[in-house]
Amino acid sequence: MKKILFALMALATLSFTACNKELLNTNPTDAVSGDTVFGDTDGGLMALNGTIRFFWQWGRTTTGNYHQCFGPQSYTLMADLMGEDMVQAAAGSGWFWYDYLYDVKDAVNSTTWRPYDAWNYYYTLISNVNYIIDAAPNMEGDPAVVNYVLGNAYAFRAYAYAYAGMLYARSYIGHEDRLCIPIYTEPTVAGTQGKARATNREVFAQAMSDINQAITLIGDTPQMHLSHFDKYVANGLKARIALYMGDYQTAHDAAVIAVQGGDYAFNKDFHYNDATDKSVLWGAEIIRDQGTTNPQFLAHMDIAFGGYGASSRKCCSAWLYDKMGVSDVRRGWWSYETLADNSTKGYQQYKFLFKDASDPYVGADHIFMRAPEMQLIIAETACRLGNESEAKTALNALMATRDPDYDCSALTGTALGTLTTDLTGSLLEEILIQRRIELWGEVGRVYDIKRLRQGFVRTADMGHPIAGLLNNLNTDDPETFDWVMTIPAKEYNANPLILQNPIGSYPSSNLEGDDPANAPKGEATE
Repeated sequence: MKKILFALMALATLSFTACNKELLNTNPTDAVSGDTVFGDTDGGLMALNGTIRFFWQWGRTTTGNYHQCFGPQSYTLMADLMGEDMVQAAAGSGWFWYDYLYDVKDAVNSTTWRPYDAWNYYYTLISNVNYIIDAAPNMEGDPAVVNYVLGNAYAFRAYAYAYAGMLYARSYIGHEDRLCIPIYTEPTVAGTQGKARATNREVFAQAMSDINQAITLIGDTPQMHLSHFDKYVANGLKARIALYMGDYQTAHDAAVIAVQGGDYAFNKDFHYNDATDKSVLWGAEIIRDQGTTNPQFLAHMDIAFGGYGASSRKCCSAWLYDKMGVSDVRRGWWSYETLADNSTKGYQQYKFLFKDASDPYVGADHIFMRAPEMQLIIAETACRLGNESEAKTALNALMATRDPDYDCSALTGTALGTLTTDLTGSLLEEILIQRRIELWGEVGRVYDIKRLRQGFVRTADMGHPIAGLLNNLNTDDPETFDWVMTIPAKEYNANPLILQNPIGSYPSSNLEGDDPANAPKGEATE
């Protein structure tokens, strides 16, 4: 009797006995010998950097549709387009259009669509860092560097479990003991015994344990590269995870540390393309040899590039745009103009631009975390913890360089509407609206909708095209499975302990869903 885990890592797995040279690089020209990968800290750093390169490479997770599969920024864009604040004005070449329409969950049998792509990505990342964690005790070199490598590996594993859990399960809050995803903490290969889905509580406990380990191990060691974790980035990730879990004190305390690693003042010249900007806590500087043209985030955003960004415009919801004050400088992130069909108008985005759209191989850094997010987490969690004075001070400080007329001092309370557009006038709601404006396109809107236990609707007045109104779904219900990704058949068929998520809004039988009582029992036979 044997449980079998499908080798989702087939496209990009790190094999440390027969080295995958392309992934185990500090840059594209430095090959790493498989015999020395984990012998010392130099090899450990090479392995870490290879894992990080996988963090932004395209074409590693699917057998097709590569141009919408390029790591975390593609999943952030996916999750933003699954919400109500980002409008995709047209299908264009089709990339991300089906995420926007919620028309990907039924592609469970495909190895080219989102269910397989994201699952493969997160479990490949987990597999890669599990090898580093397993080998670290025997790594020679400066103990501080060994701890730095190991701490980074734990941090990446925390990231993978948290974000896979956000995508493949319903919200943590309200579904703590419902099924999430399987947990693997040892190196895995084809034939590794497959595991059943753990609960949300178990998965996020693993993520929190991992990020705490990372913070302890990294300590005060400075960031060796912007793509690495230091104490600020690690605490930023901890703040995100704790916020999603509703652990507001932990999120608050971590964000207070994280925000010290950057500057949250507004910079009108920053267009999400330069990882060295003072606001950036975590990103990846892309050199010419590592650059690409279409399969990257900014190519889908910048209309001046002339490709996907032009034919499939990404716009701000008119509802959200109207929530900015008339003197708010962030209004410059969007312009009301005629869109690609030459008939409709929308708030075309200019927040995300290439430094030089004529040369996409440069000026297209990948950015994963910025200080303004941490300041907003401080404001939100302080409000939720009953310290409204701190919350108002934090929000007013952020807004001071964005809107000179802004003042939230008169607001109070934590009331939220049933829908994200049902306004109550509370302080918490105001903080969340400013979060929606400030972090538009940066953090994955649907993850916030899930954790807030709100529903949402799209309307034509917001700017959404008819195809994107989602009238056949139940996104107004926080209990829906509409925003829970299905598990790919490659995993489902090879691991009989997996209970599949429903393709529709709700389970159609006890053969799908997230109830542990319905999870398959037993083992697979060879």
